[in-house]
Amino acid sequence: MAHAAAGPRAGITAGIREIGISVPERVVTNQELEQTLDTTDEWIRANIGVETRRYSDPDDWTSDLGARALLDACERAGVSPASVDLVICGTYTPDRMLPSTAVTIMGKAGISGTPGFDVNSGGCPGSVYALEVGANFIASGAYRRVAVVLADVSTKIFDPQDRTVAVIFGDAAACYLLEPVVSGADGLGSARLGSEPSGQSTGYVTREPRFAENGERRQSGFGDNFTVMVGRGIRDFVLGSVPGLIEKTVADAGLGLDDIDFFALHQANRHMVHTILDTLGQPRDKTLTNIQHIGNTSGASVPLVLRDAVDAGKIGPDDRVVLAAFGAGLNYGALVTRWCGPEDFA
Repeated sequence: MAHAAAGPRAGITAGIREIGISVPERVVTNQELEQTLDTTDEWIRANIGVETRRYSDPDDWTSDLGARALLDACERAGVSPASVDLVICGTYTPDRMLPSTAVTIMGKAGISGTPGFDVNSGGCPGSVYALEVGANFIASGAYRRVAVVLADVSTKIFDPQDRTVAVIFGDAAACYLLEPVVSGADGLGSARLGSEPSGQSTGYVTREPRFAENGERRQSGFGDNFTVMVGRGIRDFVLGSVPGLIEKTVADAGLGLDDIDFFALHQANRHMVHTILDTLGQPRDKTLTNIQHIGNTSGASVPLVLRDAVDAGKIGPDDRVVLAAFGAGLNYGALVTRWCGPEDFA
């Protein structure tokens, strides 16, 4: 299986200055889902590891969550949103086909005249794919402050009667605020990206209409568009491929697994996160999980884990951190970074 390893960037290195988040207030419990789905709290906890998830309000869309996350990142960094040079949005639930959700996010965040575009890398992998795109724009020297927003309203694009997705997903957004690090300092480092098209049927959005038992046509928030996921196929691929991907990415950085202080892994399944760490021979306390509280939040899940780790004091300046994500495509990616502190940014 081939993986694309990123070569050396230009002379400028990007670092993550801040991470902003937006998590909806509505909490949906397993007991609530038991009322409408053929499932149980016990089964969901045992097989997925989710206890509660967050649902966006009916009038809250990807751009609303994304704008809040961008503004939160800027506030934490103490910078004006108007100082952002470029906005990249990673999403598979765009508000509209046109214009890009990045542009709508900018409008809601009060940003004008700044370029923006979307990256659709299969939803969940966006936390690495879109980040790598933003890092390379910094490395080009053309942009000095890039907001990479990962936002999805997954609960609006599934059939509420489809338990294969309804028990897993939640809505959220996160924003990496990237800036160049001072000369000679490390920031975002080696990355490996890959795609396995033979697995594209394990996760996709279908446009086939669905009907209730009484013949009534079901609709999602996106009309006849519904997310389809074959969990076993994704699990088998991830457990067979992702640990090796992480090992190679760490080796590209000239490091060993024991040199890594924290692993930020996509929250597809709580047990899967732990199995990846076990396979790598790394202690589980080198990671955090949040899927049990907010569900699988697609592309936002990795930066949300990073924000949790920073707030909990599990990540600090100079720590070595691995980011790894996977999902529809099948797309997958891993990246190694040195965590930066305020003194790393000019």
